[in-house]
Amino acid sequence: MPIKFDFAGRGAVVTGGAQGIGRAVVERLIGGGAAVAIWDRDQKLGEKTATELAARGKVIACAVDVTDWASVEKARDATVKAIGKVDILVNNAGIPGPISKLWEHTPEEWAQVIAINLTGQYNCCRALVPAMVERNYGRIANVASVAGKEGNPNASAYSASKAGVIALTKSLAKEVAGNNIAVNAITPSPAKTAILDNVAQFHIDYMLSKVPRGRFVEVGEVATMIAFMVSEENSFTTGATFDISGGRTTY
Repeated sequence: MPIKFDFAGRGAVVTGGAQGIGRAVVERLIGGGAAVAIWDRDQKLGEKTATELAARGKVIACAVDVTDWASVEKARDATVKAIGKVDILVNNAGIPGPISKLWEHTPEEWAQVIAINLTGQYNCCRALVPAMVERNYGRIANVASVAGKEGNPNASAYSASKAGVIALTKSLAKEVAGNNIAVNAITPSPAKTAILDNVAQFHIDYMLSKVPRGRFVEVGEVATMIAFMVSEENSFTTGATFDISGGRTTY
């Protein structure tokens, strides 16, 4: 049986929670008793997921553009009204961006990847961390990538954005370490999720060839690690990068 963490009485936000890794995390959190808000730009899919999981626990859906501060503020206020408080934030929303040489990235493509993958995490932390500080409790898991450690060729925007997530995590963790708030990043190798639908096969093959385990990571495996990261049991580790790369980036 999977490890079960106690999230009773906790409120959580999972960005990009309508599918893939995000949905798997939502399932783990509500399974442990948390009330969860799915923040996703795909309103219909978010509501569909919330409806499908409603029998398991308290779950709501909010349409959110994480790149837009006003949208994030609106979602925060709606979430607090619906579930009372947010103790847990899982910054999972992201896009792969263009698969091409750096000089072939357009400025608009570069800006979009940075806006969603990095600035989006900043916006969500900015919106939710102050209340965590006031309550002297919080757990934040920022989804980065092995690309943020190594830099994948033909994915400079994505790699840079995920490296930024790792650095953001380390900085924020030090700022709130005295407030019983743990802020950690996780660096998965590729999982078979919808994000790969927009990635060229040669790039998928390249990424998979670098994984000593020789397979994709399962979304449930990532969710299990995140569940520990945002649990009360993770009472001391902060500013760390949790590896779940199948042996690719063991540092």
